[in-house]
Amino acid sequence: MKVTILNQQGKEQGSVLLPKEIFGLKINHALIHQVVVLQRANRRKSIAHAKDRSEVRGGGKKPWRQKGTGRARHGSIRSPLWRGGGVTFGPRKEKIFKRIIPKKIKRSALFMALSGKFKNKSLIILDELNIDKSQKEEKGKTKSGLTKSFDLILRNLPSKNQSTLLVLPEYDKKIILAARNLPKIETIQAKDLNALDILSFKFLLMPKDAIKVIKETFLKKEIV
Repeated sequence: MKVTILNQQGKEQGSVLLPKEIFGLKINHALIHQVVVLQRANRRKSIAHAKDRSEVRGGGKKPWRQKGTGRARHGSIRSPLWRGGGVTFGPRKEKIFKRIIPKKIKRSALFMALSGKFKNKSLIILDELNIDKSQKEEKGKTKSGLTKSFDLILRNLPSKNQSTLLVLPEYDKKIILAARNLPKIETIQAKDLNALDILSFKFLLMPKDAIKVIKETFLKKEIV
């Protein structure tokens, strides 16, 4: 399995072999869907929270005496029966949505997502990614700054103006800072790859060194 390598100017610089165990799997859409749903549930945060009668301020005094008034008996104005009182069976922030994903299934979904990007020609491999030097525009003007330099690199690639996930072989502060202000692009380390993030973007962009990290991290021998 060969894929063309591009340089930062968008020109071909040879090819590289991809491991079939990662980029050549048959896609099981049901399995991928199951993993994506579980991953989204694990990232869900419980924000909605309604106060019950014990959390609402006030209501310490009995509104009126128990008998003799001709009105219904009440013990607190913060009862759910009262306006401004607590909420019965409302959403609570203590609810846990997290679910356990088996490692083998999670890893299989990751490999299938990578295989899908390769089959759909949405995988872009760079020989290197270096934004230390300023890039020149067609008109001869020079832009300074990491973000502007990185933006000029993206313009030369097939993923121009498309949502792109940049996979870094290791933590690179300069590239992360350069990419965070650009629309439709996010960065992730190769060791943290997952099916949900891959499927959230149309293109997958990575230096060739990231392939080795993916192979060493996720392609492990099974113990019998």
